[in-house]
Amino acid sequence: MKIPSMRRYRRNMEKMHDWGHDEGQMASAIEEQTAKLPSDLFLLLAGGSILASMSLKVMQRNQDALFVGQWAPTFLILGLYNKLVKLMGHD
Repeated sequence: MKIPSMRRYRRNMEKMHDWGHDEGQMASAIEEQTAKLPSDLFLLLAGGSILASMSLKVMQRNQDALFVGQWAPTFLILGLYNKLVKLMGHD
């Protein structure tokens, strides 16, 4: 199975722009700021939230542990978004 090249992916993305799917000013501003953050930051935040959740669970603070534990997927998704912005750029 052949993996599509980044060049082909960018070409497809440019075709989407021809369809009039431009981003708004707010999305561009957010992407510009998030591209400045290191990708490892989001991984560290996710790991930290997991460790904090485990600590809260050990202290019998179950509701707080569940709340903090749910941050990890959010940080990982934000990290993925950050990586895509760095690879693909923004408008």
